Amino acid sequence: MEASWFQVLLIFLVTFVAAIDQFNFLESLYQPIVMGPVIGAILGDVTTGLVVGATFQLMTIGNMPVGGAQPPNAVIGGIMATVFAISVGLEPTAAVAAAYPFAVLGQYGVTLIFTMMAPVMSVADKYAEEANPKGIAKLNYLAMAALGTIFGLVVVMFFLGGQAFGKELVDQIPEWFMGGLSAAGGMMRYVGFAILLKVMGSKELWGFYFAGFALANIVSANETLGGSALLLIAVIGFAIAFWDYQIHIKMKTAAPMMDDGGEEDGI
Repeated sequence: MEASWFQVLLIFLVTFVAAIDQFNFLESLYQPIVMGPVIGAILGDVTTGLVVGATFQLMTIGNMPVGGAQPPNAVIGGIMATVFAISVGLEPTAAVAAAYPFAVLGQYGVTLIFTMMAPVMSVADKYAEEANPKGIAKLNYLAMAALGTIFGLVVVMFFLGGQAFGKELVDQIPEWFMGGLSAAGGMMRYVGFAILLKVMGSKELWGFYFAGFALANIVSANETLGGSALLLIAVIGFAIAFWDYQIHIKMKTAAPMMDDGGEEDGI
């Protein structure tokens, strides 16, 4: 597909906002499951954007920064995966795998920005000593603008490159390679869940996990329910969690009111 200059501008602006949101706004706008359909709407295919965004979200669901170590960036990775799927015509899983190197590039971009801003912290300390909040605000705005601009330029640059050469390059890729790329992209979402379970796994909740896994397979096997399986299971999971929450609240409320009867009557 050929994109207009207005679409390119919108992609840059959306990437700019998403990059800032990841570290400053913290509204989860940068998450691939949000950016996927947004970019899809810009490029005229919301459905593909949602599928690709959800797939990339599953891959990154267990990623988290630890100190100065940054995981592959979800902003650039999720947006580029959607761009590849819609503009170049890759399968969603193949698009996710193809976008992973760009997510790593985004990781380097974040590390570069953090490194560049480290010496500026002494200036912020000076502004703090002078009780100059406007100076500190300007430094924050500078960092946000730099991060958003770098991310926006990277996405637009590779988007335009894909527009010019992507389709021809994809047509020349052997079928066996594309099959391997799709398999790798499909596997990454399970790796994301495995990382999440390793960090958040609880022995008390394993029963719910296996019950949800079995229910997902049962619902997916029904053709009339397969398309909305994830939503149905999420609603059921919320209902069980809400019921469990209410039970625990009632138990905590009732505990102070219970009288053990003391030691005199033996009850």
